[in-house]
Amino acid sequence: MQSPGAIAFTLGGLQIRWYGILITIGALLASIISYKRAPKHGIKPDDVLDLILWTLPIGIIGARLYYVVFAWDEFYRDNPMQAFNIRGGGLAIHGGLIFGLITAYIVCRRKKIPFLEMADLVLPTVALAQSIGRWGNFFNSEAYGRPTNLPWAILVNGQHVHPTFLYESIWCFLLFFSLIYMDNHHRKFSGQIMCLYGMLYSLERFFVESLRTDSLMIGPFRQAMVLSATVFLACGILYMGLRKRKQGKNVH
Repeated sequence: MQSPGAIAFTLGGLQIRWYGILITIGALLASIISYKRAPKHGIKPDDVLDLILWTLPIGIIGARLYYVVFAWDEFYRDNPMQAFNIRGGGLAIHGGLIFGLITAYIVCRRKKIPFLEMADLVLPTVALAQSIGRWGNFFNSEAYGRPTNLPWAILVNGQHVHPTFLYESIWCFLLFFSLIYMDNHHRKFSGQIMCLYGMLYSLERFFVESLRTDSLMIGPFRQAMVLSATVFLACGILYMGLRKRKQGKNVH
């Protein structure tokens, strides 16, 4: 399997890229599902739309900024203006999540919406958007892994390599359904789904990142692995703390 190219079609002289199309589809589906499921969490659907209008653009900016900061020496030091060429690729999901969550927290505080409820509502659909958006890496021939002879390898620059985008896409697709199921049938406390998302996505990313050849680095370490391990531990501790707090309230 080989990418057919990054350009989906040309409209009025403007090249429309698969990456942008897929990110848009993922964002729309996530928005629609969160909007429909908002009442289950005691949230007004219109508040979900307000949240999306803030978090989506800021999340994209954060994803780009995060990538540029860690790839500065390699790609942008000699040509800083290329940092603004987002159409050329280079978005880091961790940056998008960090900036998006901070923005969501601020919006929820200002609108007096329970942040943990909003996070439990939205994050499963974020996993779905990630699953769809990851295919943009395939069309861009980026974010691939080491050489391999496995039958599902993809061809990049004449070499068969691990389709790490595919591994993450499948995991996030399954994560979406798993978290929705947990939210519908087994959620015991606010923040439970948020913590499970943080732990389960970080678990996958830690191992898949070890296969990639284009990792952003922190000194000698792959930054995504460092951050994934940190988020996994933090979410695990938070999970136990929130569960204990809920159990304490039930006792009283």
